[in-house]
Amino acid sequence: MFSKVLKSVALGATLMVSAPFASAQAADAICYNCPPQWADWAGQLKNIEQELGYVLPHDNKNSGQTLSQLLAEKDNPVADVAYYGVSFGIQAAQKDVVTAYKPAHFDEIPEGLKDPEGRWFTIHSGTLGFFVNKDALGGAPVPTSWEDLLKEEYRGMVGYLDPTSAFVGYAGAVAVNRAMGGNFDDWQPGIDWFKELAENDPIVPKQTSYARVLSGEIPILLDYDFNAYRAKYTDEANVEFVIPAEGTVVVPYVMSLVKNSPNPEKGKEILDFIMSDKGQAVWANAYLRPVRASAMSEEAAAKFLPESEYERATPVDYAKMAEAQEAFKDAYLNDVR
Repeated sequence: MFSKVLKSVALGATLMVSAPFASAQAADAICYNCPPQWADWAGQLKNIEQELGYVLPHDNKNSGQTLSQLLAEKDNPVADVAYYGVSFGIQAAQKDVVTAYKPAHFDEIPEGLKDPEGRWFTIHSGTLGFFVNKDALGGAPVPTSWEDLLKEEYRGMVGYLDPTSAFVGYAGAVAVNRAMGGNFDDWQPGIDWFKELAENDPIVPKQTSYARVLSGEIPILLDYDFNAYRAKYTDEANVEFVIPAEGTVVVPYVMSLVKNSPNPEKGKEILDFIMSDKGQAVWANAYLRPVRASAMSEEAAAKFLPESEYERATPVDYAKMAEAQEAFKDAYLNDVR
C-alpha cells in the first residue's frame, strides 16, 4: 500500500522516508511484514504491547519484500523478527539472514511445519480460495471453480496478489497449477491459466487488498479463508469463501528470529508470546488455524466451512515449494506479465 504523491515530489519523498524512520526510532522492536489488516496483526501487536510492554510498529511489507529487505540489511539488520509465507521462511534460512531459536511450545509444532533448528516455524495456516464480495458481482453467480474465473461474466472482477512478490500470490499459483494438472517441475498448466486470465482483465495488486474486496473494487480475490471469515463475521459484509471444485492448498505462515538483530532478547520474548496460549488464541479468533490446535475454540471452528469442503484443501511439499519459486517467477515474468 504505497502512498501516491500528488503534489510536491520533494514533500512526498520526505514523508515516505521520515515516517518509517520515526516509527522505527520509537519502537521497542521491529517485526517485518506485520500488516494490521492481515490476520489480525493489529490485535496481536496490541496484545504484545499489553503483555510484554513492547511497542512494535505496523509494517505493510509482503513476504517477498521482507526477504529482500533482510538480504539488503544482512550486514546491519534492522528487524528483530520476521513473518512470511513458508517458502520465504525456508529461503531466509538458506540465505542465512535468520538464526536458530526454538520458541515456547516448539515441540508441539508438527514435523514438516518447522525447521529442525528453529530458523523458521509455523505459527498458523490458511486455506487458499476465493474471497467473494457477492454484492459486487453485478448479478453473476458466485464462482465455484478455477475454470469459472476465466468466463467472460467475470471480466475485470478477479484479483490476485502479484505472485512474484507476495506469498499469497505464489500460493495461488501453486494451487491453480496443481488443480490444472501441473506440479513443481511443470508450471505450464498454471502459466496457461494465468495467460488466459490475463485476457479477462484481472486486477493484480502487490499488497494486502482486504479493504478493496470489502469496497467492491475487487469483487473476487484469490485469498485465504481467514480474511473472508473476518469480512463475514467481524465486518458483517455480504461475502463468501469458496474452496474451488478442482482443489486447493493449505499454506503455513512462519516466523523467524533475525540473525544479529538489534534486540534479540526482545525478539525471543515476542516469538514466545506468539506461540503461547494467548498469542495462539489471537489467530484462532481471527479465523486462522493456529499451529497449536488446542487454541482453536469450538465457537471459532463453527464459523469455518464444513470439513467436507476442506477435504479439497491439502498440503504440499513446502521444501519443494520453496525450491520451485524462482522457476515459477521466471516463467510468470516471461509468459504472463
